[in-house]
Amino acid sequence: MTRDVAVALALARKDALAELRGRVATGTTLFFGAIVLLLFGFALGPDARRLQEAAPGLLWLAIVFAGLLAVGRLHEAETEDGALEQLALYPVSRHALYAGKALAGFAAMLVLGGVLLPIVALLYRVDVLAAVLPLAATLVLGAAGFAAVVTCYAALTVRMRSRELLLPLLVLPVVAPLLLAAVKATVASLAGDPLGELGAWLALLAAFAALMLIAGAVTYRFALDD
Repeated sequence: MTRDVAVALALARKDALAELRGRVATGTTLFFGAIVLLLFGFALGPDARRLQEAAPGLLWLAIVFAGLLAVGRLHEAETEDGALEQLALYPVSRHALYAGKALAGFAAMLVLGGVLLPIVALLYRVDVLAAVLPLAATLVLGAAGFAAVVTCYAALTVRMRSRELLLPLLVLPVVAPLLLAAVKATVASLAGDPLGELGAWLALLAAFAALMLIAGAVTYRFALDD
């Protein structure tokens, strides 16, 4: 168990350093997420109330779309130079490899959320400081569930020619419950949770993340060996 944890942390650290060194790709992903928010803001017009109502949904759409690029890229770089095949040959647990990749994806999603949330506050005139703790909890649970799903499907599609098209098609239907719960939790957080619904939505996010992490750990070895 200790060795698996060390392997997972080492793999996550390696992926994180690779992302930091690939400044162009990282900057492009963040820019893409910001552009999504900006374009939707222009489409909705200057109505402040309309912008505030749409802000939670658009925030998570931007996070999900940009997250597909960021998390999917964690496997693509290793496939191009054959490193993924070598990684699969190492005498370590597949669960540790999955945990390392998922942890790196989780970190990437947190960075995306941390960058895009202030942009939403600025563009859509939303006061996020008053709800920073519930928003942080929503972001952490949403990022964990999303990274758990995309990590597994990225390994499954990374060797396919149409992986850029297949990955969203496979992932988006699976993460639809997560997206709904994350948007509802964000709405409740920004509204001060007047109906007491926040806890239920956060519990749903936590259950989804736990379920997907277990399913991903079980199935990742089959995806890696294909």
